[in-house]
Amino acid sequence: MLPAVVGRHDAALVIRTDFGHAAAWPAVRAELSRPWCDGDLEPQVHVVDDPAWDGASADDVIAAVRADEELTVVFLADSTTMRGHGHPLLAVAVLTRNDCASDEEFEAAGGTVRTVPAGIEDIHANLSIANLDFADVVDAARTDPAGIFRSF
Repeated sequence: MLPAVVGRHDAALVIRTDFGHAAAWPAVRAELSRPWCDGDLEPQVHVVDDPAWDGASADDVIAAVRADEELTVVFLADSTTMRGHGHPLLAVAVLTRNDCASDEEFEAAGGTVRTVPAGIEDIHANLSIANLDFADVVDAARTDPAGIFRSF
């Protein structure tokens, strides 16, 4: 069983799920701490760096954080993050098909997408205020040749 996560609703939640590539973690942390919005805003990131999460899948994480009804997205620092150029995190919508009235609603609000570390602030901020939905994030990522969200 995964440990409980007490996040902050003013901060993007990042959970480290790969502990096999320790040398990459400082670079990921450095990227997460860089100012965003043209350097005008300090990042608001809550990082969970607990080996109990090692190997946790997106589904495992969703099940563990679902009790927080205000949480709309969680970001995973997984093996792809640690090995990938630019350290793309996995953005996971905290929603299951059972939470939705229809497949269309789930398509608009659920799923996963890769994002550069600087993109988590854009995603978190827009989803938190319901300015956009997760489908907008996925659509923005489709414009990138690598399929990675970079910004709106």
